[in-house]
This record gives sequence, structure tokens and C-alpha cells, in this order.
Amino acid sequence: MNKIQLLTVENLITRKKNGVQQELSFFIRVENIGYNKQVEVVWAGEDGIWHSLAAHYHSKLGTDNEYWQAQATFHLTAEQSLPGNIGFGLRYQASGEEYWDNNGGLNYSSQADSGIQSTPGSPVLNIGFQPTLNDKQKFIPITVAVDKSLAAEKVTVHWTTDNWQSTHKTRCYFKRKYWDKEFSSNARNPNQYGVQVWKGWLKIGNAFRVQYSIACEGKGQTVWDNNYGNNYSASHDALKVMILNLHCYQEDNQDYKLSQIAKAINELNADMVCFQEVAEYWNDGRGDWNSNSAKIINDRLNTPYHIYTDWAHLGFDKYREGVAILSRYPLLKQESGYVSNSDDPFSIHSRKVVMTQVQVPYLGLVNVFSAHLSWWEDGFQEQFKRLHDWANARHDRHVKATLLCGDFNVTAGSSGYYQVVNNHDYDDQYLAANTAGLPEKNFRVNDPYWQHQLMNDYRIDYIFTNKISELRAVSARVLFTEHDYGSVSDHCGYFMVFEPKPVPG
Repeated sequence: MNKIQLLTVENLITRKKNGVQQELSFFIRVENIGYNKQVEVVWAGEDGIWHSLAAHYHSKLGTDNEYWQAQATFHLTAEQSLPGNIGFGLRYQASGEEYWDNNGGLNYSSQADSGIQSTPGSPVLNIGFQPTLNDKQKFIPITVAVDKSLAAEKVTVHWTTDNWQSTHKTRCYFKRKYWDKEFSSNARNPNQYGVQVWKGWLKIGNAFRVQYSIACEGKGQTVWDNNYGNNYSASHDALKVMILNLHCYQEDNQDYKLSQIAKAINELNADMVCFQEVAEYWNDGRGDWNSNSAKIINDRLNTPYHIYTDWAHLGFDKYREGVAILSRYPLLKQESGYVSNSDDPFSIHSRKVVMTQVQVPYLGLVNVFSAHLSWWEDGFQEQFKRLHDWANARHDRHVKATLLCGDFNVTAGSSGYYQVVNNHDYDDQYLAANTAGLPEKNFRVNDPYWQHQLMNDYRIDYIFTNKISELRAVSARVLFTEHDYGSVSDHCGYFMVFEPKPVPG
């Protein structure tokens, strides 16, 4: 398969009350050969002047490919004509190399106002699809380009909202005009390239995710578009959780690092953030809210989150040290409490945990705990037992998931770690997300008996979920390394994305 491939080009001229405009749209398949890449359409209109139109990432295609899209709109004015007929090629730059799809050196062409054109090898093609569902979206529009040579008699979408445990079928219907009602009613049939356009709607209700494929029946055969064997998928936003130990104001260039943490939250669009070693000035035990490191980070977000924090003990002889949770969603419940034997604010062995409950759209109620427990020899066993019992007491039939997040001060593979994952039926979500393929450099697993292969895994920061939780991490990555945002603490951070578990077959 080529490194870059044109799938469709659309060339539409619309006439509205406020003028005439021409819209160009290109849909492209790109092999993912590097993180930093540049994809563009090099094109010229009837004036013969060549231009470069940048394409942008659209969605993932399997494990090794991506969809990219380029779009442009031109308005007819007294000073500027429309591009009209165009010639074009595709250019892809990545990893120091350059690749082209220019129709074998002949360039592609698209006639003005000709509608949609698909490339050979795609007799049935889903067009205009989106990988995300909007808030409150109850229907998915389906538009299918069908090669006229198939003599299509029936186009059907096969779809599911429960990972194919049940299946629905929805008919599509042939549109004699490509444009929707928003365009002029006198638009002519654009199928100059022998492409028919069929449309349908999937009624999805409150489903988190929809998966589908498309079947076209004609001439006694059925031709499928199943997204190169991956099926199409559209879903609402997953739950994105970040954890980080802030190191209690012990960092050089501390203010800059707090800004870097806020920058990461903004750019990664985290929904929940769990901090440990949150510090504010001691102030004779009264604290100083304006110096609270979690508050400072929250104040630097594009939009401040809901915040809940509490302190446990005197840290480094000058700070109230504790834990915090930042949440995009309103906090329905807030609790804090010591899980240690000691509640002496002058003892480092006094450990407190905070808990919140949030309603995550399309996922349900989630309980989140931010914890900083002691080392194994200083009380981990009894502290985790109290945390476990507390979390269990708050997990009722209405709760979809319980997340225990933070610095547990026990290394992966240690006795404390096994107390969590064995004795109390919790899952290490970083491990669960990475056993499928791409372990980080500090994480080595080469056989299914991963419990025996953690000798070189020095993690002490985790997100654990109990096995009855209905959510699971589908991706997990290390943060705040030299490769992204830089070091901001004596701990790295972790960022995990949670989606509903597949329905058992």
C-alpha cells in the first residue's frame, strides 16, 4: 500500500443569496511512519497558479494508517474569480522523506461543480464521516459514494452500540441531488464521474459508541466498505485522567514547572487530575490558600476546574502537605479522611486521602480517590486496607467505576503491589493498557505471566480500578519527561484514557 493515497475529492459550487462560492475537499489515507508529518494538496485552478493547501489529521485507521482531510472555500468577487477546474497532487513529508500521490505523474483533475469523485479501488466508500459524537447527538448521518457500475439496488448500514452483541440494519436511499436543503434547489445532478450518492441516518440514542460497516447489493453480489477491515466507529469523549506527585515545592524553577503542568492539562484536555504532595505555606497551621500549588495550577488552566483538596501533615518544616483532585465535572460528593493509624499533623506517617464522585457524560457515575500512602515498612498495609474498605463502601450499583489514583509508595511487583492486585481484586490500569503492544521504556513485559516480569518496573504511581468497574484504560502514557513538557517533579506523571469495557460475548 502506498504511503499516501487519495480517496475522494469534492468540488462543489453553491449559489446563495450572499453570493457564489466554490468548495474543495480532499480525503486522504496516510501511512503513519512518524509523529511529525506534513500532508498537503498541491493544486492549481484555471489560472494556472499553483498553491499548497494543508491537510489536517482526521482519525485513526487501524494501527498503521490515518485519515487526513484538506478543505478550502473560495468566494466569487469582482476582484477574484473561482478556481473552476483544478489539477492537483498530494505531498507527504515525514521522517526526512517525501512521498507523492500525483496519479502516476499525470496529476489528478476535478471539474468545477462536479460533486464527488472517488479513486479506483473504492467502489463503495463512506464519505463525510466523523469519529466523534457531539454532546446530545442522537443520530449519525451516513453518506455513501457508490460506483455507478455496481448498479446498486440496496445500500444497508450494519451497526451496533454494544460491540456486536446485537446488530441493527438501516437502509440508505439514493439522492438524485448531492446537495442538502441549505443549498439551492436548482443544483444539477453532480454525478459526472459515475458516482451515486446514498444517504441514511442511524438512530443511536444515548449510546457511548457506535460501530458500523456498509453493504451495497447489486448485480447479484454484495460489496462492503468496512473501513479496511476495522469497521467505522464514532464515540463520545472518553474519560481522561492524569496523576502526578508535585514534590511539595521542592523543585528548582518551581513557578515555571507549575505552568508546564497547567499547559499539559490544557493540551491533553484531561478531565480529572489527581495530585499528591500538594503544598501551601504552613502559616502556624492555618495554611495559605493563595500559595496552594493545586490552586495555582488550576488558576492557570484555560477554564478553571472544580477543585477539592485537603492536607495531612507538616511537610519540609514549612508547608501543609496533602492531596487534591481537579475535575472538569461538578463534584457530586466530597470526602476526606486519614487512612493511617496516626492523625498527628506533625508526623509524616499521617496520611490522608480525598474522594470525589462525578457524573461523566455517557459513562455514568465515577468515584475518584487521590491517595499518597506510606512505604511498606511504615504502614502501607493498614492504610491500603482502610482505603479499600472506604472505596468498597462507596461503590454501589449506580457507580460505573472506582479509580484509586496516586502515589502508593510500593513498586510494581513488590509485596505491597500484590496486596492491591491479588488480595483485593484491583487492576493496574497502566499495565492493562500497555500489555497489548507498546510498553514504555521503564516497563518490560514479554510473556502473559506479567506478575513475574516486573523486576525492572519501578513505578510507584498508579491508577487502580476494582474488577467490577465497567470502565477500563485503553491507553496509558508517561508524562513530564524530556520528551514532553520536561521534568516537573521527582516523579513522572501518568495520563490514561478510560472507555467502557466490551460487553462479554
